[in-house]
Amino acid sequence: MADHLDAPGLKSPHGDPSTDITDIFAFQKPGDPGKSILILNVNPLAPTLATAFHPGAAYDLLVDTDGDARADISFRITFSEPRSGTQFALVERTVRRPGNNAADDGDDHGHDGEEHQVIVARAPVSFGAQAIVSEGRGEGEGYRFFAGLRSDPFFFDLQAFLNGLAFHNPGSDFFKDKNVFGIVLEVPNRRGLGPSSKVGVWARTLLPVPGEDHALGQDDQMGRPAINTVFNHGDDKNLFNATPPDRQRTTTIGSGITFLQSFEQTLSAFGYAAAQAEAIAKILLPDILTYDYASAAGFLNGRRLQDDVIDISLGLVTNGAISTDFVGPHTDYLAAFPFLGNPHM
Repeated sequence: MADHLDAPGLKSPHGDPSTDITDIFAFQKPGDPGKSILILNVNPLAPTLATAFHPGAAYDLLVDTDGDARADISFRITFSEPRSGTQFALVERTVRRPGNNAADDGDDHGHDGEEHQVIVARAPVSFGAQAIVSEGRGEGEGYRFFAGLRSDPFFFDLQAFLNGLAFHNPGSDFFKDKNVFGIVLEVPNRRGLGPSSKVGVWARTLLPVPGEDHALGQDDQMGRPAINTVFNHGDDKNLFNATPPDRQRTTTIGSGITFLQSFEQTLSAFGYAAAQAEAIAKILLPDILTYDYASAAGFLNGRRLQDDVIDISLGLVTNGAISTDFVGPHTDYLAAFPFLGNPHM
């Protein structure tokens, strides 16, 4: 899978599906090279597992503008308490000022030296088939926002993956009739993502820390698709979800080696020479989606909804031994904002 249910035992991190990241996407807006579309999907099998966004959580889309695997720009989405089938979102953009070197340890501390802007306020969440789109005002002029129930855009033969990569033609797309909660943000490139077109994008969700007033701890994170699902096992999955990208190469896992060394071992098992395995592992870690907003190309440049990331990833990880899961893109993607297909009702 991409990042659905990526805690041990095919469960949501910390048991909360409302903050369980399923996929993220970053692509140039079709027909408008001056804007980008950022998408953060959560809540697999929605609305069965969770019927609303978590009102005490934070949903972050993070942008690294200088290649240090730390967030220089963040878009934080928070939600009101759901009442009588209604919920509202607040979108804030935060910029880390130069010289602010506070460590990101996966919590919500270290906010000195930041600039904050309200991009969209009181945006209605779409729990039905209709997509309610909110326009940014004031400092948020030029932004658009959507949050709500949508068709899951991911396509993959999950059963064959669970059966030891036993893919066959035709494949069976487990996700073709499933829903997620989508968060979609249309961003003016230079004003929203910075003057350099080459950035890194990832997402994280944070939950309230029990016993600590107003404190949030990292629940889940994702950059490229399938990284945690394929490369990590057991409790290492939970550790990876809590480890910021700039620490992922050096963090020691349960077996006493680092994430980087573990990735190298997995790649070596598929026939890569040691130097090749190390080079590929250093591409995969830190787990950040590299994106050039001046280019309309897809994965590995950002990720578009129709990009067959599984075929690309299978070929890379298995050293060409497996090249496809015989499943292709969905046909329900929208041509216009919010781009995610209408939900299966």
